Amino acid sequence: MTNPVIHPAREQRSNVSRNWNAILTIAGRDVMRFLRDPIRLVFTLIFPIILVGGLAGPLQGNFGKAAGYNLITFSMTGLLAMSLFQSTMSGLVSLIEDRTSDFSQELFIAPISRYTIIFGKIFGESLVALVQAVILVLLGALLFGVPLSLTSLLLVIPVSLIICLFGGAFGALLTSLFSDQRAANMIMPFLLFPQFFLSGIFLPIRGLPWYLTLLSEITPMRYAVDLVRGIFYAGRPEYNQIVLLHPLINLAIIAILFTIFLVSGTILFVRRERNR
Repeated sequence: MTNPVIHPAREQRSNVSRNWNAILTIAGRDVMRFLRDPIRLVFTLIFPIILVGGLAGPLQGNFGKAAGYNLITFSMTGLLAMSLFQSTMSGLVSLIEDRTSDFSQELFIAPISRYTIIFGKIFGESLVALVQAVILVLLGALLFGVPLSLTSLLLVIPVSLIICLFGGAFGALLTSLFSDQRAANMIMPFLLFPQFFLSGIFLPIRGLPWYLTLLSEITPMRYAVDLVRGIFYAGRPEYNQIVLLHPLINLAIIAILFTIFLVSGTILFVRRERNR
């Protein structure tokens, strides 16, 4: 009995379909895990209120007039970019822990490309981050009076997706560098906390000493924060006081860093998984 001959084009279409189904499955699983996690949902609501009310509120009360613009709005735009970047990045790093779960063990031995796992994870965590962003924008408008125009809102949506992909690419690089979850938990705070201060989330970073300026310029999150502010403050009188670089320059830098992070991170991740 002879084996049936599989046409190469049909086999290629089958592989593409299988990989797309895997991407959607991984993405859907991440979204469902987020929606079914009440602690994470509550944290998503409470954490921005604590940060803005506890930090940005006193800053506005004491230094708002001296700054010449509303520091609560300034902080909310920075917090939006940080949430998008960090949420997607952390979701990718969770792949390290996922290796020990039943679902992910089956996923890693399934006949799909390791690249599919990375892309599916980025897609899923981007959707989760966008849900968090919607909540954050509504909180900013309803609780803190952040002014939102229809134009700004429509422009922030694609920019938010870009930042999600950027954070996911950075997370893919970090995932490829850590051997286990313990190492990731030890090193991650040293990679994240400096970015909170050097990217200007809550405080302006103009006029920093040269060594802090240098560190700020090599901080990926800085360009995500400045891109959101460049879109949000476009046409406003305080634009030149707040925005550091033109949005197109930020987009170009993000595109370059995204390519470097994603390509190197995915290659190293696939190589590590093949050697396991």
